[in-house]
Amino acid sequence: MEKSKKKKSGIRDLWRRLKKNKAAVVSLVLIIVIIIIAIFAPFIAPHKYDQQQPDQAFASSSWDHLLGTDRMGRDVLSRIIYGARASLLIGLGSVAISSVIGIFIGAIAGYYGGWTDNLLMRILDVYQSIPMLLLCITLAAVLGPSLRNAILAIGVSMIPQFARLMRASILTVREMEYIDAARSINAGNSHIIIKHIIPNAISPLIVSITMNIGNAILIGAMLSFIGLGVQPPIPEWGTLISDARNYMRAHGTLALYPGICIMITVLAFNLLGDGLRDALDPRLKN
Repeated sequence: MEKSKKKKSGIRDLWRRLKKNKAAVVSLVLIIVIIIIAIFAPFIAPHKYDQQQPDQAFASSSWDHLLGTDRMGRDVLSRIIYGARASLLIGLGSVAISSVIGIFIGAIAGYYGGWTDNLLMRILDVYQSIPMLLLCITLAAVLGPSLRNAILAIGVSMIPQFARLMRASILTVREMEYIDAARSINAGNSHIIIKHIIPNAISPLIVSITMNIGNAILIGAMLSFIGLGVQPPIPEWGTLISDARNYMRAHGTLALYPGICIMITVLAFNLLGDGLRDALDPRLKN
């Protein structure tokens, strides 16, 4: 009961501090709206994303097609709405993979230290010597272009930054008195890491996870743009821009609308992460 009360009070305290940052609150609302749109895309979109009407190719805005149509007469608004699904899946899926693996590696390296820490950090040094975008492109090309492989490529490429951040956070936590108390009652290392170390060292990771979702969406759009991400006919914001690049002079809005969606979504995640960083900073609690 006491633990649950402490959790609730901690969440309330976090929300109270986060509310002071108006940009973060607006960003949180935007993200929730985008997620709702992505989940209920079949009910919100006025047309199916692959419904073709060749006689209405490049149609301008109208009541039937609010944002016009593309070269195959497909409704642009519907494809953007469905595209939110793929873009969010890339962002959330890749960060989930990289953060779970990175937290695991960073927790082991930071808690045990010594040769284990040195070995894991040297492996990550070699890992990080490869530019992230180059590694993403290489992995996506090797695995083959698809939504799943794009998520894997981005997720694997982002592991080192989460591992290093977790390790640095744990180095400041592992010498605390409650860790010594857990050791004194013969608690196992795995129990100490899972129950005491990670929960108390996770705050910086929350900020990094939030901000990296936006980065992953941007990288996913880049992979789709060069043909290594989501494949047609499934719409994704990067794919929509790629489809429109040959018609930008005459029909520039075909690339403009999905580009604005990417910009708003990435900016929202970054501003939310910035707000969470301020809210979780112990120096600003008072």
